[in-house]
Amino acid sequence: MAKSDQKLIAAAKRGSEDAYRALVERYQQPILGLLLRVVRNHAWAEDLAQETFIKAFRALDSYQLERKFSSWLFKIAHNTAIDALRRRRLDTVPLEKPDADAPDLLDCLSGPEVDSPETVLRGRDLGVAMVEAIGELRPDYRSVVELRFVQGLAYEEIAEIMDLPLGTVKTHLHRARKILVRVLSERGWEPMGD
Repeated sequence: MAKSDQKLIAAAKRGSEDAYRALVERYQQPILGLLLRVVRNHAWAEDLAQETFIKAFRALDSYQLERKFSSWLFKIAHNTAIDALRRRRLDTVPLEKPDADAPDLLDCLSGPEVDSPETVLRGRDLGVAMVEAIGELRPDYRSVVELRFVQGLAYEEIAEIMDLPLGTVKTHLHRARKILVRVLSERGWEPMGD
């Protein structure tokens, strides 16, 4: 049975390398996914993930056990990515093909109701178009989309991670959706349902 975050944190604070390793293994993929969506470069995202874990474990004594560890860690990752973008003065994202790591979003878009090969291909094409469209969003909009739809976090958790008011998170998400609908419509994808 897997240990809870709190037990692993307590052990890591006492110097347990096994507990430290278990926390990294538990959160490395979600953290890398967030960073990859923000900076759009796999090697850079890996460096920032390492930096995130170093920062987190140096600040582990300041972590309050009543808070959700994943939210605390996502906040450190988000701030690390935004600081890195500011250092490189990247306000925009190049319009390039998505990385090889993009298919994880495709998995989120496909469901058990997929029947025909046509439906499967259309879903994959839409997934690629969606990844490209998300890549064109501003970094803060990309972060909100990643945290909400890929990580499945609540608005309140996103607000805490991004250090934004709840209303701003909702506004960012609303604007990101509008941009995605517009971009996808321009590329020939019609909105489905309401």
